[in-house]
Amino acid sequence: MNTKMKAAQISRAGGDFELVEREIPQPGPGQVRVKVEACGICHSDVLVKEGLWPGLQYPRVPGHEVAGRIDALGANVTNWRKDQRVGVGWHGGHDFVCEQCRRGDFAMCVNRKVTGIDFDGGYAEYMIAPAEALAAIPDELPPEEAGPFMCAGVTVYNALRNSGARPGDVVAVQGIGGLGHLGVQYARQMGFETVALGRGKDKEPLAKKLGAHRYIDSDAVNTVAELQKLGGARVILATAPSAKAISSVVEGLGVNGNLLVPAAPTDPLTVGVLPLIMGRRSVSGWYSGTARDSQDTLEFSAFNGVHPMIEKYPLSRVTEAYERMHSGKVRFRVVLTM
Repeated sequence: MNTKMKAAQISRAGGDFELVEREIPQPGPGQVRVKVEACGICHSDVLVKEGLWPGLQYPRVPGHEVAGRIDALGANVTNWRKDQRVGVGWHGGHDFVCEQCRRGDFAMCVNRKVTGIDFDGGYAEYMIAPAEALAAIPDELPPEEAGPFMCAGVTVYNALRNSGARPGDVVAVQGIGGLGHLGVQYARQMGFETVALGRGKDKEPLAKKLGAHRYIDSDAVNTVAELQKLGGARVILATAPSAKAISSVVEGLGVNGNLLVPAAPTDPLTVGVLPLIMGRRSVSGWYSGTARDSQDTLEFSAFNGVHPMIEKYPLSRVTEAYERMHSGKVRFRVVLTM
C-alpha cells in the first residue's frame, strides 16, 4: 500500500494553499480513517485561510464537507465497518461528559471540535475523524452531492425542521445562494408554503424551479408588505450574509414569527424592539447539527430528491476552486474531488 497522500494545507494565517505530500495518518482509539472522495469548499473555510479562528494551529488542512469511505478502524470502534460510505461535517466531535452532553445536546458541547479547524479536514486524500462525527451516506447519493449536505445541507434542513413551522405555514427563504438554494428545496419538501426572497427578476425562474410557490423581488416591491399580504411569515430563513438585508425583513414576520439566521454576517443586525414586542416575534440563530442530524439530512435529501447545485474541481486546482467560492461567482457550491 502507498504510504503517502496528497493534501492541500495552509501553513500560516493569510497564506496560500500548498499542495503537499504527507504520510497517510493512522487512526487512534475511537477514530476512523476516511478515504476522501469529495469535499465541499465552504465559506467558513476562510476562518482557516485567514487565521480568524482563535488558537488555530498551523499547518492545517481545511474542509468540513467530507464524503468518502472508511479505510481503517481504530481500536474500540464497533459500530462502523471498513468500506462503509460516510460523511464528516462541521461538528467534529464532543466530550460526552460536559453538562450539555449529559443532557444529550451534543451540538452545544462546551468542548466540541470542528472538522478542519481543530484537526485536519477533507482537502486531502485521507483524513482521521472521531467515530462520533460520522454520518452514513445513502447509496443513492453520489459523493460530490453528499459533501455539501454535511454543512450547508444540515444547517438549513436542521434549522427548518426545528423552527416550529408546520406544513401549510408560510416560510420565506431569504437569498438563493449556497444555503438558500437548498433551503427552498427543503421548505417545499417539508410542506411549507415556500416564498423565495431575492433581488432581481432574473432569479425568479430558478426560485420556481427549486420549488418556491412565490418569488418576491425586493428591487421591484416592498418585501415586508408582500409577506404581510400572505398573513406574515411563520419563519424567515435568512441565508444571505448581509446584516442590512436580514434586518430589513423582520416586520415581514407574522404573529409569533421567527427570523431564523444560519448565515453569519460580519456586521451586527439592527432590529427595532417594538415590532418584536407587538407581534411576539423573535430573532434566533442556528448552529448546524451533529453527525446524526447530518445523516437525517442525507436520508431526507435522498428520499425527496433534494440536490445541491455544484461545480467540481480536482484537488490540484484547490486555489482556483477556493477563489471561485470566495468571489461569490459559484452556482452554488464548490466541491473538490479526489
